[in-house]
Amino acid sequence: MSTTESTVAVRSGAHPNVEILRAVYADLTRLGEFAADDVVLHPAEGGADHVGRQAVVGKERDLIGLTGGTLLMDVEHITANDYYGAVLGILRARLNGNDLAVPFCGLWRFSDGLIVEHWENAYDLVVR
Repeated sequence: MSTTESTVAVRSGAHPNVEILRAVYADLTRLGEFAADDVVLHPAEGGADHVGRQAVVGKERDLIGLTGGTLLMDVEHITANDYYGAVLGILRARLNGNDLAVPFCGLWRFSDGLIVEHWENAYDLVVR
């Protein structure tokens, strides 16, 4: 295999942290499977951080419940390396009888293959 072929092969394979983020965004309840015990979530809507695996998973379950189970994280782009990850997409849901479509950028920090910190960022988030 030439150097060029080797480089292309490496680039075509997804980083393990990309795969973690794909799994999480496909099913937010799986976040706890990939999170450190002391993971910290900084919520998009402001307020106190959620600290610890149970608190972070609980926050995601509450978000799913708030939408009556209609929440869909429509992912457009994922990038990640050993240390950080970023996910861009559209949060789609039905909330209070209205269709919701909010652009988001989830930022993630990893350590030893586990999620240790997450910043939720939503564009012009209005929760009624």
